[in-house]
Amino acid sequence: MLGLCDCNNFFVSCERVFNPSLEGRPVVVLSNNDGCVVSRSNEAKAIGIKMGQPLYQIRDLVKRENVSVHSANYHLYGDMSHRVMSILKSSVGQIEIYSIDEAFLRLDGLATEGLKEWGERLARTVHKGTGIPVSIGISSTKTLAKIAGKLCKKYPKLNGACLMHRPEDIAKVLSTYPIGDVWGIGRRHTKMLEECYIRTAAQFVALSKEWVQNRMSITGVRTWRELHGTPCIEFNNQIADKQSITVSRSFASEIYSFDELSETVSTFAAIAAAKLRDQNSVARLLQVFIFTNRHRDDQPQHREGSAIHFAVPTDSTLEIVKAATTLLKRIYRRGYGYKKSGVSIGEISSASCIQGELFDTIDRPKHKKLMQAIDKINATQGPQAVKLVSQGAITDHTNRQYLSPQYTTKWEDIPIIKV
Repeated sequence: MLGLCDCNNFFVSCERVFNPSLEGRPVVVLSNNDGCVVSRSNEAKAIGIKMGQPLYQIRDLVKRENVSVHSANYHLYGDMSHRVMSILKSSVGQIEIYSIDEAFLRLDGLATEGLKEWGERLARTVHKGTGIPVSIGISSTKTLAKIAGKLCKKYPKLNGACLMHRPEDIAKVLSTYPIGDVWGIGRRHTKMLEECYIRTAAQFVALSKEWVQNRMSITGVRTWRELHGTPCIEFNNQIADKQSITVSRSFASEIYSFDELSETVSTFAAIAAAKLRDQNSVARLLQVFIFTNRHRDDQPQHREGSAIHFAVPTDSTLEIVKAATTLLKRIYRRGYGYKKSGVSIGEISSASCIQGELFDTIDRPKHKKLMQAIDKINATQGPQAVKLVSQGAITDHTNRQYLSPQYTTKWEDIPIIKV
């Protein structure tokens, strides 16, 4: 059997852990630059706020219903996610972290009859240890576990855990479950199926394997088999190294100055280099790109990128930032207002087997020691405690007007209790 632990309204729940006055109120968390709604409390859903809805469209509703609005606090959310996953790892033999707020659980060796009570206990343990409410769906496949998890969120009487294993129970659930909500069936296939009058998961399951394969290829067959109770999606408890790393950001307002734009590119390059070292990798390819605001018809448009291959694959912040600045000089055009910049690194390989270069002029052992020292300081004192001068003093050009404190990752934001 497999389980899926899904944090309920995760970003909102993180905000509520440190601000209990938000309980019972409609709460939303916004995307970068306070653009769109990316997380909603149940109360916010009840008053009609939709996922992905721009803030400017709901300002009157926010004011009228006293909605608490928050900018995305990814440092806080990442740390709270780590705490949830740590509890899951200590409670289950193997877990597969699927996203920041979801993890699959391998439940080998546990009696099926007791899994409902076991799931309820685990949900209580996570909530007690972190303050984050979770829903645990349990079934024979990942796709069915996903459905069980959604039922758990929909029906609070399930007490945080839903076990779907009896064929008659699964058939009853699938008979009313919308086909568009099935994990693995995207918008294009949903539209095609609905045009064929297939609107529920049960109707999809009733199709022949040949029909599904002809219309939806092997991916559709995999989902079809999973809904039949046959596991087809591999359980992977190893986090694979990234084969490419991209760091980019849209800005609150257009940037015209090269120096200011260079600071953002240097910062993104430094972040990408640190991510490389974190997975013990090096990269040969570096790309830099810049975009103007395509929504501004009244302004001239320019979008361009440039790339470079390093003679020796590297993870050095010094080398990567220097190369990124050089690439930016190639593509920057004076007089344009840039709305977004980014850095992407590729052709990633293990740092344990680097092909050297006969005429290499960089003292790589010295770079390695320096990077280790910087990473150690930043790990204990906070991100970018030590950084390059080229990154500038102000590295956050995003609009985060409603940002809450970084309660768990920043010394000055740690809550103080007065007694």
